[in-house]
Amino acid sequence: MNIFEHPDNFVNRHIGPDQNDVSEMLKTIGVDNFDQLINETIPASIKLNSNLKLSEPVTEYRFIENLKKIAGKNKVFKSYIGMGYYNTITPAVIQRNILENPGWYTQYTPYQAEISQGRLEALINFQTVIADLTGLEIANASLLDEGTAAAEAMIMFHTIRKEKEAHQFFVSEECFPQTIEVLKTRSKPLGIELVIGDHKKAGLNKSIFGLLVQYPSDSGEIYDYSDLFKEAKKNNIYTVTAADLLSLCLLTPPGEFGADCAVGNSQRFGIPMGYGGPHAAYFSTKDEYKRYIPGRIIGASIDLNKKLAYRMALGTREQHIRREKATSNICTAQVLLAIMAGMYAVYHGPNGLKRIAGKIHKLAKVLDKSLRNLGYEQINKNYFDTLHIHLGDNSIQKLTRIVENATKNEMNFRYFKDGSIGISLNESTDYSNILDIISVFASAVNKKVDENTIRNLGENVTIDYPASFARTTEFLQFPVFNSYHSETEMMRYIKSLENKDLSLMHSMISLGSCTMKLNATTEMLGITWPQFSKIHPFAPVEQVKGYRQIFDELEKDLSEITGFKAVSLQPNSGAQGEYTGLMVIREYHISRGEGHRNVVVIPASAHGTNPASAAMAGMKVVVVNSTAEGNIDIDDLKKKVEQNKNNLGALMITYPSTHGVFEEDVKEICSIIHQNGGQVYMDGANMNAQVGLTSPAMIGADICHLNLHKTFCIPHGGGGPGVGPIAASEHLAQFLPNHPIIDLGHEKGIHSVSSAPWGSAGILVISYAYIKMMGSSGLTKATMNAILNANYLQAKLGSTFNVLYSGKRGRVGHELIFDMRNFKDSAQIDVEDIAKRLMDYGYHAPTVSFPVHGTLMIEPTESESKSELDRFCEALLSIREEIREIETGIADPIDNVLKNSPHTAESVISGDWNHPYSREKAVFPTAWTRVRKFWPAVGRINNAYGDRNLVCTCAPVSSYSEESV
Repeated sequence: MNIFEHPDNFVNRHIGPDQNDVSEMLKTIGVDNFDQLINETIPASIKLNSNLKLSEPVTEYRFIENLKKIAGKNKVFKSYIGMGYYNTITPAVIQRNILENPGWYTQYTPYQAEISQGRLEALINFQTVIADLTGLEIANASLLDEGTAAAEAMIMFHTIRKEKEAHQFFVSEECFPQTIEVLKTRSKPLGIELVIGDHKKAGLNKSIFGLLVQYPSDSGEIYDYSDLFKEAKKNNIYTVTAADLLSLCLLTPPGEFGADCAVGNSQRFGIPMGYGGPHAAYFSTKDEYKRYIPGRIIGASIDLNKKLAYRMALGTREQHIRREKATSNICTAQVLLAIMAGMYAVYHGPNGLKRIAGKIHKLAKVLDKSLRNLGYEQINKNYFDTLHIHLGDNSIQKLTRIVENATKNEMNFRYFKDGSIGISLNESTDYSNILDIISVFASAVNKKVDENTIRNLGENVTIDYPASFARTTEFLQFPVFNSYHSETEMMRYIKSLENKDLSLMHSMISLGSCTMKLNATTEMLGITWPQFSKIHPFAPVEQVKGYRQIFDELEKDLSEITGFKAVSLQPNSGAQGEYTGLMVIREYHISRGEGHRNVVVIPASAHGTNPASAAMAGMKVVVVNSTAEGNIDIDDLKKKVEQNKNNLGALMITYPSTHGVFEEDVKEICSIIHQNGGQVYMDGANMNAQVGLTSPAMIGADICHLNLHKTFCIPHGGGGPGVGPIAASEHLAQFLPNHPIIDLGHEKGIHSVSSAPWGSAGILVISYAYIKMMGSSGLTKATMNAILNANYLQAKLGSTFNVLYSGKRGRVGHELIFDMRNFKDSAQIDVEDIAKRLMDYGYHAPTVSFPVHGTLMIEPTESESKSELDRFCEALLSIREEIREIETGIADPIDNVLKNSPHTAESVISGDWNHPYSREKAVFPTAWTRVRKFWPAVGRINNAYGDRNLVCTCAPVSSYSEESV
């Protein structure tokens, strides 16, 4: 052993099986060594012939020491820039018990609602906050950022517009510039013409289908939009308001002055700025548009015992179902951040929120009067938190001195191109901060600050908005927002919800195509450090050298891993990465005078976001069939390509395939596309089977996205955040996205796809940490173990359950599909019954009925140990025996443990037990469940009832009972 190196390597903490386990597993699989397994799994033609050129791995301790030095390069100034991002105070009880708690952040999207009741209730709280504050009837469970939310509103109303010849969307020039930039990106491929102008002079006509305004405006002014919106209604124009959520505690809500939809950011509700994200955007609208709302909606229903239960509602709206007919490609949202924002409202309650908003506004009024007393002109007549300062005579000299003194005192203002200054206050602003700001401005005009005058102003300031702006409607009157205001009560409420949800804290979550691997604690530590969390996304670049170092190194490492030239970290979800990649390809074709190349070829097995993203990019989808072996049908591919060769834009391919197989002919497939003028886009959903062994460039792709929330360890957070950067070959690199505020240096780049320059920058440190601690050898070993674990499950379960697809040599990639359809005929057992029964064994179901109906797709990841894999196999084998009991007549075909699953604690302790099987069989089917039992909070949920009786906000429990219908 080298005494100069610490023996505790991170790779051994990340990977589940130890060396003894590996030997036994390889023997079970039937191979002599790891190399044989990999050679039988991955085609020789695409294997890398050299190691990845990455820095040597470091220990967890050394990484944290290095990260502290990098963090020290960031300068945490007081931020008064505004523009949709504000310093906030995250209640410690929320930071420690949610943001830093793996019981919350390692959960998956709540498709299995019976074991997701905690976060579903938390999301109902969030939806209630949004609906109440905006004055609209229904809200979704979050979107990616404010710019995306505004774009989704635009697209929704374009889809349902009354005037079918109307293709213009009016955008107030006083909207945030980053929002306008995202709208430019999203509108162009859909044939929507943006009309950007002065809303006070907007000439509304039948060519316009919708409009967007900012409330308060970009510069801080509050406008009365009621007359504009009335005029819009006369012309069948839908109205969208981008509103500051905290301001709505004091201001008239958009729904009350005629808005059809409200969008915005919930960042001010306790979410750190994080240099741009992640934050939970919001989207609310009228009930009549509920079937067109993008993203996920949480609704109430009942379980089989008629008990209140939550689940994702109106699922047929989702892109997974609608595919190329989708009107949105939203998949991952920002669940963890939405939960935090909702909890912020729970903790403070309506009165606390009013006090916080009132304090900010009053401080702004004190600052306003103080600056006027110094001779400055403050031009906002009505405002919430933002002042707009004109400097008057000698403005250049004043501006120079203000910038110099502000920088010296570590504060950032917003500096407009005309020389004026914006100052946005926030929750953390106090008297001393106001005094410091006034001092900077006083110094610029050689005056002194009179503290007594400022204190007198503070003691006498009031909230006195004109009647048209003052909120009169009460909000958040439900018990949940008025019960948990002490830390003790709040802590217990959060814990009570956490206890209802199964996470990686409990057991393996083997969802295929989701890569629920370890989210190591060391990887997570940096995200709450103030040097990363308290920085505004538009802070001067010289203040963020630490962040830039992380971005540069991460981009370099991801380029090496993918084999591509350049990387953009801007897309803030996997689906956004898909969309961005297609938009880059589109721009490439346009630059060559081939903008007509708009046909995208997509395999039938592709994830639903692929065709949905193509549709959002204005492309036409041509579907290619799969062979019986699950591979792309090359003959059908050649036929479809030949039919569309003059307009062929791209192929979207997932590799290894969504069927869990490394297709042997992938290079030929890519060549066919290239020979006919197209580009190859690789979906990186299954990158966990590639890293260090092959690469997107090696298979012949031109561009790909990566899911950092899968392969590179950012946690799923119950349905977000996610990060979906794209990596591009040299000829596409120049078209990577730009940003209107921070120059990203892409000469011919497309407009922004996210509001912030680097998307969800605040969590990129997680993937950065993973790569630095694993190094080349560790990352390659992780990939090999992911393949090992999947093939071990095949060996253990393959004789009992039919493995639907495997490679040429009988091996699977990092995931595999078990066919459960035969049990429908033999025992009337659906795959859903098996999924629900797994909950009684303490497991989250694998991916159900995707990509093939009636199947389970299982991805164990490299982080699961052999003992955990064995327990999971025991559970599935035990369930197979329970099905056999039905087949042989031992168990009742209707009243059995599968059809009645999952079983709750309440159901088995009730006085009457009228089932033909025992209570013990219901809830303790294996020995380990007696020791480590996870109890589902509710029984099987009636989804149809919930969709028929849609309730998406807090309401009395009695309103959900069957008897009340």
